[in-house]
Amino acid sequence: MLECFNTPTMRITVIGTGYVGLVSGACLAELGHQVTGLDVSQEKIDLLNQGVMPIYEPGLEEVVKRNMQAGRLVFTTDYSTAIPGAELISIAVGTPSADDGSVDLQYIDASAEMIGKYIAEYAVIADKSTVPVGTAERVENIIRTASGVEVDVVSNPEFLREGHAVFDFLKPARIVIGSASSRATERMLRAYDFVDCAKIVMDRRSAELTKYAANAFLATKISFINEMAALAEEVGADVENVARGIGSDPRIGKEFLRAGLGWGGSCFPKDVRAIRFLGNQLGVPLPIVNAAFETNKQVRLRLVDRLESALGTLEGKKITLLGLAFKGNTDDTRESAALDLIRFLRERGALIRVHDPVAKVHAHEVGGEVPHHDDPYEASRGADAVVVATEWEQFRTLDLKKLKEMVAGDLLVDARNLYDTSRVQEHGWRHLSVGRG
Repeated sequence: MLECFNTPTMRITVIGTGYVGLVSGACLAELGHQVTGLDVSQEKIDLLNQGVMPIYEPGLEEVVKRNMQAGRLVFTTDYSTAIPGAELISIAVGTPSADDGSVDLQYIDASAEMIGKYIAEYAVIADKSTVPVGTAERVENIIRTASGVEVDVVSNPEFLREGHAVFDFLKPARIVIGSASSRATERMLRAYDFVDCAKIVMDRRSAELTKYAANAFLATKISFINEMAALAEEVGADVENVARGIGSDPRIGKEFLRAGLGWGGSCFPKDVRAIRFLGNQLGVPLPIVNAAFETNKQVRLRLVDRLESALGTLEGKKITLLGLAFKGNTDDTRESAALDLIRFLRERGALIRVHDPVAKVHAHEVGGEVPHHDDPYEASRGADAVVVATEWEQFRTLDLKKLKEMVAGDLLVDARNLYDTSRVQEHGWRHLSVGRG
């Protein structure tokens, strides 16, 4: 049970009830604030008002329902009631990638225009979405021009890990506030008064760049360990031992050194594309970031090549993928490695079946219909190979003997290194993992 505060301290509106907005709004209510979640989708708001979550995130449903029942959290599509009187308005709408890697700001601009239409008195506007450097000034200009009301726009980037987002919001490592106004800074600090962590205040452009720099660095770290995994396979080393060896150095740290299928999801790919675009736009070479991006693409192709080599051919082979989400504990398939694997395998003639505890894949995402199964063992019936593509805990505890009895072949592709090789082999499997020589 998370601790709740009974006295509302601030009236807050969060625009957007997607992944970031819903988690942020629910957790701000958990801190005791009076929060309105605002979205243009009537269908989504109706479902939320019925207690139905639009996303899968551990602990979120509990927090949402508790704060709705306490009267601290409400949902609406009505800007005319959600904007006036709000002391803090957080913008948490989508900022998708354009084809050239730049950031599409249409939803940010539309939110700013609607705030400008309905705002009647001073408020702080917080850009929670990940946005290009200079967006705070852009949003501030749109609102002030449309309304004539003095507002301050701050940058307040999110650092939420999918699958751990509620914990990350309530017990973060740090909160970054980019502000050009002491009045706005004071209000932001008051919003996070009950959160025990470092609050780092800086200028707005530095805060906006901080989010991109953080994600680019973590993506680079993952790409690095996957390069070492490829090397380990060739020389007969174990990349997990290498990761432990280097991760014990406090200058490096142990996090984000898991070899596998590379990075995906809603943040890393989009943000790395955006920082690459910024570098190109300004004529600033970013060779390290660019290399991390290219390495990430090659990791998945390398696994498909190894699978094809192990089977002799992929043409007509029946392959079962266990996992669709880009990581465990989420239903998010955006930029998922599993979807790339499906596309690559189908291009080489393989027949695919899938199972994931919560995620689904749609035909338009992978170039055709893919049979889904509710049970991992049934999904594997008659398969020539089983590929574990997502690190769900349920997969870590699979009955490998039972699984082996269901398949026609003997190849288990452990793309997340969930299993000990000796355990796999004792059940008659060939074990193909990542970076284990």
